Amino acid sequence: MLWLAILLPDLPLQVFTRGLRDVPAIAITADKPGAPLIAASASAQAAGIRPGQHATSASALLPELRLHARVPRREAEALNEIASWAGRFTPRVSLSSPDAVLLEIASCLRLFGSVHDITTQVASGLAALGFHARIGLAPTPLAARWFARCGRPAGEDWLQAIDQLPLSVLEDEAACDADTRALLAGLGLHSLGEARDLPAAGLARRGAQAVRHCLARARGEMPDPRPWFEAADTFSHGLELPAPTHHSEALLFAARRLLASLEGWLQARHAAIDHCQLILEHAHRPHSRLELVLGQPCRDTAGLLTILREQLARLVLEADVGALRLIADRPLAAIARTGVLFDDVGTLREQAVLLLDRLRARLGQSSVHLLASQPDHRPESAWRQGDASCAGSPAQHTCSAHANPLAREHKGLHVRPLWLLPEPKPIERADYVLLSEAERIECGWWDDHPVHRDYYLANNTGQALCWIFQALDPPGRWFLHGYFA
Repeated sequence: MLWLAILLPDLPLQVFTRGLRDVPAIAITADKPGAPLIAASASAQAAGIRPGQHATSASALLPELRLHARVPRREAEALNEIASWAGRFTPRVSLSSPDAVLLEIASCLRLFGSVHDITTQVASGLAALGFHARIGLAPTPLAARWFARCGRPAGEDWLQAIDQLPLSVLEDEAACDADTRALLAGLGLHSLGEARDLPAAGLARRGAQAVRHCLARARGEMPDPRPWFEAADTFSHGLELPAPTHHSEALLFAARRLLASLEGWLQARHAAIDHCQLILEHAHRPHSRLELVLGQPCRDTAGLLTILREQLARLVLEADVGALRLIADRPLAAIARTGVLFDDVGTLREQAVLLLDRLRARLGQSSVHLLASQPDHRPESAWRQGDASCAGSPAQHTCSAHANPLAREHKGLHVRPLWLLPEPKPIERADYVLLSEAERIECGWWDDHPVHRDYYLANNTGQALCWIFQALDPPGRWFLHGYFA
């Protein structure tokens, strides 16, 4: 087995800063009165703020410092979000309380290429989520977590590397209690190797046998079973901002973090979505809701981001936004696409559907429609207005391509203009030069709108290619019905 540990030592801080492009001076205090600082942003540390300081002295040193109390609920939700996203790499994901996620990756190395490749993708993916983590690798989960904490790579001599780790790693996962760690420090020990050399009987007499058990689990000498994480059937994750804002660019940047998380969740489930909801939470007003609708199911969130950008540009907020929540509760089965040798028709179709999605987001759902053919020889009745919201569905494409069997019958024999006039326009026959034989259309007697016409291709005096017809009913007048160019 090979374990990859994602350790987030600054998780109490990152749950506040992951939605910001430029992180200001922020510090986190423990969730009890009078507690010292437990984390500080880079800009705060540059001004002299350090973990362990009291909040009053830190505020006196840096008046513009933003202080936030630690919120364990947010940290637990962030770990669950990372675990759901990490399922895109392997189905074997386990939570390691309180600040790490463990991935067993031995079975999926061939899929991603190498250890270096999967490690690089994990790091870049976490950055897209807004998290900065330390990554460790080892054949056992506890050793991988220790290597991540100490920033040491695991090589072929990983057992020797464990012996060189400091005793402070025994704090992880409550492997040893504070009294046992104090006992080891009182004996003058500094590394795990020195602790391993102690007689087992002596440790047992002092009630410190937990050290031996912990080292045995880390070295693979004792089993270390881990419960596997199971992602929820629906996606619902939030992101709280350290300060309320109404700027669309700031909201879009924060929403991009949630969309990246949604993409990983979809890839892990081999699923797609055609609809999701972004909730903008206000402090003292009802929440604003944005419906993000796609023309066809997909799991690439680039289209959702484009639609969201259009909607935020048009949105007028009545109050500042303090938090975002993205909900996708109707996942669909993703349709796998095969590679192509020449032009990818599927990609062209996706680009067309994305254009429709952008138009609907910018102009409104009821302002964009599609045209579809229907079986009728009369030109003004051979089309109908369709719903653009189903542009990506197979049924819609079937309708457009196959609804008019008469058009397929005459394909190659008769052509139709792209621009059809709303009403035929009376013309003088002498102003046009006929370029084709007559195409007679006689139908419509069944619905009281009969037509009796002979259609021709013709050039007008401006050399435009036109579609004209002569009415066969007396007095046999000529009309212009459309343009080709």
